[in-house]
Amino acid sequence: MKPLIREVLTVGITTGVVLLTQDRPFPWSLWTAIGASLLLSVRLRWPWLATLLCVPAVAGGLGWAPALVAQYRLGRKEKSIPIQLFWVVLMTVAAIAPVLATEDIPPGPLLLATAFAFGLAAAPTALGALVTTRKDLTQSLYETRRARAAELEAQETSARAAERARIAREIHDAVGHHATLIAVESAALAATASDPAVRESAQRLRALAKESLSEMRAALGLLNSDTSYPSLQELVDRARVAGVSATLSETGDTALSPAVSRALFRVVQEALTNVTKHAPGATVTVTVDRSSPVRVSVVNGPGELPSLGDRGGAGLHGLSERVRLAGGTLTTSYRADGGFSVSAVLPPGKSKVDGQDSTFGGGARDAANA
Repeated sequence: MKPLIREVLTVGITTGVVLLTQDRPFPWSLWTAIGASLLLSVRLRWPWLATLLCVPAVAGGLGWAPALVAQYRLGRKEKSIPIQLFWVVLMTVAAIAPVLATEDIPPGPLLLATAFAFGLAAAPTALGALVTTRKDLTQSLYETRRARAAELEAQETSARAAERARIAREIHDAVGHHATLIAVESAALAATASDPAVRESAQRLRALAKESLSEMRAALGLLNSDTSYPSLQELVDRARVAGVSATLSETGDTALSPAVSRALFRVVQEALTNVTKHAPGATVTVTVDRSSPVRVSVVNGPGELPSLGDRGGAGLHGLSERVRLAGGTLTTSYRADGGFSVSAVLPPGKSKVDGQDSTFGGGARDAANA
């Protein structure tokens, strides 16, 4: 309702200004000015058409009221400065040409009249362009702050995951080796001791070592598995909130091992984080095929806003190592259109992390079977 009232007031006021003007240089001056005022609403969709309708009204001497409104709208919507300048010059010529045709004006007053007409046409156009520029800059600043917040959140998530992995490695290095030696030497003592009490103590010590190793494996599993991972769709939604135009396409339903699921998640997360940081406002397509092998691709176009960071990070190197440990390969490349592509091929089944070669689980499993 408010836009309608505003439009009625705009048309009504400009028409009223025209009707209140007593000086009417030409017989057609009044009607062209009234027509331009009544048709001002077309500027909302076609600013150039409203400006064109004001040209004969300005030539008649009564059309400046609707022309100021039309020129302001033209400045708001027209991005090209040459086109804006063209309409300003056309409006100036329309205002001066009838005067030159009907009166003999000295060069000095003619120059002043031309400058006045040019300023009268250029002022609302420039004002409209400045308002639009300010609005765009405000929106860009808002998107930049939102992207920065999303980047910080992603960094915190990555830091927490890295800390969990570090704790898991420290537990394995500090406890796993000694517990393995205890289990192995206890088994050897139980097999060679002649005293039944010693053999019984050795067997009991071996059982305790195996139990400790089992509990450590369980703890490592909790530390190395992030059950609170959001879905890929949630990652894409977060990227959209950060100003990235992202779409997700998922196909296939093959069951994936935990390590492959985590690697798949990290590929998408790291790629979207890099787009948010280095190509804000870009269009991103995330494609996931959960077949055998699993394929994931994150392709983005060039960014529309300034980059939020340098390109010296090590995120892709760490991501490549994670994918390699999951038994897959990671490929990254720059695109001809200025965008970037991240793709990975992963096996759906067991990986080095989940299988017998696991850094955390292999030694403990060998000791438990001793």
